[in-house]
Amino acid sequence: MSQKHHHKSWNEIKANDSWAIFKIMGEFVGGFEKMSQIGPCVSIFGSARTKPGEKYYDLAQKVAYKIVNHGYGVITGGGPGIMEAGNKGAHLAGGTSVGLNIDLPFEQHDNPYIDSDKNLHFDYFFVRKVMFVKYAQGFVVMPGGFGTLDELFEAITLIQTKKIGKFPIILVGSEFWSGLFEWVRTALLEQHGNISPQDMDLVKIVDTEDEVLEVLDAFYQESNLSPNF
Repeated sequence: MSQKHHHKSWNEIKANDSWAIFKIMGEFVGGFEKMSQIGPCVSIFGSARTKPGEKYYDLAQKVAYKIVNHGYGVITGGGPGIMEAGNKGAHLAGGTSVGLNIDLPFEQHDNPYIDSDKNLHFDYFFVRKVMFVKYAQGFVVMPGGFGTLDELFEAITLIQTKKIGKFPIILVGSEFWSGLFEWVRTALLEQHGNISPQDMDLVKIVDTEDEVLEVLDAFYQESNLSPNF
């Protein structure tokens, strides 16, 4: 490839980047307009690969059902697996069921349990992630993969650095999460001092749908806050 051709290609790439700002702005505006109407919700995260009938699929559905009966709506990533279970539980309970879908080549497809007027589509992960955080009264994090961990640690980081207000982050499945947070405690806190002792209090690990509601209730009672009902 000639130097001249290389520079032309680079300039074309940068020009496309400049125009992309309008698409990014459009996704933010559309997301803000729709999400501002939904009322208080809890975001549920977890693997897209979990199948119906598996332990954490069924538990996510029960958690979502219980959350709706407690007066919240449910936000998920809108796809299959744990996301589908969360939307299904909300749908069966007759509550708000929101899906924030991302266009991916293989993994993602809309699940059928999202309210028709609350099914949003995004091209940009970072825009979608803003919607999860900005419009959630709490995070319920089921077992998942890299995407789930990404959402979890971004939320912890934003709260830790006070870029957003504190809200409950509830990890469901002690058999799945305990090893990770034991490593956080020993490696990050005790061995290297990379976090503060109080940072360990930003998350709660539970095993049942009842415990999820107990943590939500306790958080808003102790902090003298109320969800934005």
